[in-house]
Amino acid sequence: MNSNLILFDGLCNLCNFWVNFIIDHDDKKYFKFASLQSDIAQRILIQKKIDPLKVDSLILVMNEKVFLKSSAALQIAKNLNGFWKTLCIFSAIPSPLRELIYDFIAKNRYNWFGKRERCRVPSKDEKERFLS
Repeated sequence: MNSNLILFDGLCNLCNFWVNFIIDHDDKKYFKFASLQSDIAQRILIQKKIDPLKVDSLILVMNEKVFLKSSAALQIAKNLNGFWKTLCIFSAIPSPLRELIYDFIAKNRYNWFGKRERCRVPSKDEKERFLS
């Protein structure tokens, strides 16, 4: 398993926007990606004992440690190029409050941003960074 793997909802337009954003701000190609709908993601969820009904938008597996929801987003930001690293200051916000905001957005993401019928297909240039 890749040590810096982002699992994301491949049907969610918002999630796909953020995957594109991460790719654009990850010059070192630190992260790899897999949609939560993929076989590899399903195996990881089982292995890590993560209930897919409770976490359906963003998971980061980094050096065998699992980060969920806003904690995953903050860990990702910490490893991006530029000033995005400074978003880590939001770690000072108590986790329950961060998760409340995260869950509100995640719950409404399909209504606000739409949903795809199929998972994204990576471009030829991106293919090496996506696991299936």
